[in-house]
Amino acid sequence: MKSSHGPARVFAAFDESNLIAHAGLVPVIRLAERCDLPALVAEKVKLTGAKNGAGTAADAKTMSIVGGMVAGADSIDDLDILRHGGLGKLFGGVRAPSTLGTFLRAFTWGHVRQLEAAARAFTCNLAAHTGLVPKTDEVVFVDIDSKVKQVYGPAKQGASFGYTKVRGLHFQIVTVKTSTCAPVIVATRLRKGSAGSGKGAASLLREALATVRAMGITAQIVVRADSAYFSHKVVDVCRKAGARFSLAVAVTKTIRAAIETIGPDVWTPIKYTDAVWDEEEERWISDAEIAEVPFTAFTSKKKAFHTTARLIVRRVKRLNPKTVPDGQSELFAVWRHHVIFTDSVFVLTDAEPMHRAHAAVEQVFADLEDSALAHLPSGKFTANAAWLTLAAAAYNLTRAAGHLASIFHAKARTGTIRRHLIHVPARIARPGRRIVLHLPQHWCQADDFTDLWTALGQRMQT
Repeated sequence: MKSSHGPARVFAAFDESNLIAHAGLVPVIRLAERCDLPALVAEKVKLTGAKNGAGTAADAKTMSIVGGMVAGADSIDDLDILRHGGLGKLFGGVRAPSTLGTFLRAFTWGHVRQLEAAARAFTCNLAAHTGLVPKTDEVVFVDIDSKVKQVYGPAKQGASFGYTKVRGLHFQIVTVKTSTCAPVIVATRLRKGSAGSGKGAASLLREALATVRAMGITAQIVVRADSAYFSHKVVDVCRKAGARFSLAVAVTKTIRAAIETIGPDVWTPIKYTDAVWDEEEERWISDAEIAEVPFTAFTSKKKAFHTTARLIVRRVKRLNPKTVPDGQSELFAVWRHHVIFTDSVFVLTDAEPMHRAHAAVEQVFADLEDSALAHLPSGKFTANAAWLTLAAAAYNLTRAAGHLASIFHAKARTGTIRRHLIHVPARIARPGRRIVLHLPQHWCQADDFTDLWTALGQRMQT
C-alpha cells in the first residue's frame, strides 16, 4: 500500500453535513427502543428535586449516553461523538456532553438502584427479543467477579487503596453464559476502592439469579466464583435460588488436612499445559492431576449453614521448590494445589474444567475497559456508579447486535463488533421523501451489516 498522490494535491475539509461515521448506530438504537430501554428508564428513574433541570428527560439522556458508549465513547466529553455530520438528521433528542455530565452528577444511590432495575429489565427484553442467551441449553453458568479500576485523582469520591495497592474504585459484575453463547452482564455494583472482593456479593448474586430466571431460563444454573466468594452467605443464596455452586477455596490448614486424606491411587491425570495423550493406555500423561473428597464447610457458623459437598482438588507439580511454604509436608513440597468446593452433579473430569472456564469473565472486563469503562469519568461516586450501569447496558446492547448479525459476531469481542458493524461511514440522501444511507462499496462485513439492518425491520435499497 502506498500513497497515490503527492501531499500538494490532497486537501481536507470538515464541511460535509450529510456524512456520518457510525451508520451502525441506526439499527442498534432501534434495537434499544424495541427492547424498551427509554420507556423503562422513564418509568423507573425519577430524579425529582434535581437542580437546574438535571432530572428532566432521563430517557433521552440515558439513550444519548448508551448510544455514545456503543459508538466507543469512554468519557463524558467523548459523548460529543453523537453530534457530528448528519447524525442529527437520523436521531432526535441527542444531548450535549455538559448536559449529560450534569445528569449523571444528579444521581443519588437510590437513583442508581432505580437505574440498575431498569437495566436488568432491559437485559431481559434483549434476551427475549434476540435470543441472546439460549433457553435450550441444559446448563447455564453464572459468574461473579470483581476488579479494581485504577483512578488518578485523590479527590475522586470512594477512591482508595485496596489489595492491588493502587488507588481505584472496586466494581463487581455478574455474567450469564452457556456453552454456546458469549457472556451477558446481568448485574453490576460499584464499591469504594478498599472494599473486599466478596463484600456485598450475596445480595448482588441474589439479584442476578432473579434476573436470569426472569429471562425465562429454566435450565440448571451453576454459580462460579474464585476464593474471595467462598462464604456461607453465597452458598445460601445459591441454594435458596435452586442453583448449584462451584467456588474456589483457599488452601488453609483445614483444607490441607482434607487433601492429605486423598489416597495416592485416586488421582486422575488431566489435559493441561504440556500434557501428552497416551494412545495405548488411553490416558493423559500430565503434570496435573485431579481427585475429590467429601467435605463439610462453614462448620464455625450455625448449623443451618453447615454445607457438605465435594472438594475437588487439582494438583500441579511445582517447578520451583523454593516456593514451598515453611512447615508443609512433602505432599505440598512436590505439588501446588487448587481447590474447588462444589455441589455440581457432573462427573469429576467434567466438573473441574467447567470451573476453570470461569476465567471467561476476564474477557468481559477486557471488553468493558476497551470501551466505556476505560475511565470512571466523574469525581462523584454515584455518577460513576450510574456510568458503570450504563456501560453494562451498552455492552449487552452491542453484543445483542452482534448476535443478530452473524454467528461470528455473536461471540466476537465488542471492539470487533464496533469496527465491523458500528463504525461504518455513510452518506445521507433523501430521494422521494425517503432516507437512504449510502454505505462504502465492498465493505468487508457488508453481508453481516445487512443481516443486522434487516433484522430490525429496515430494508436495503436494491
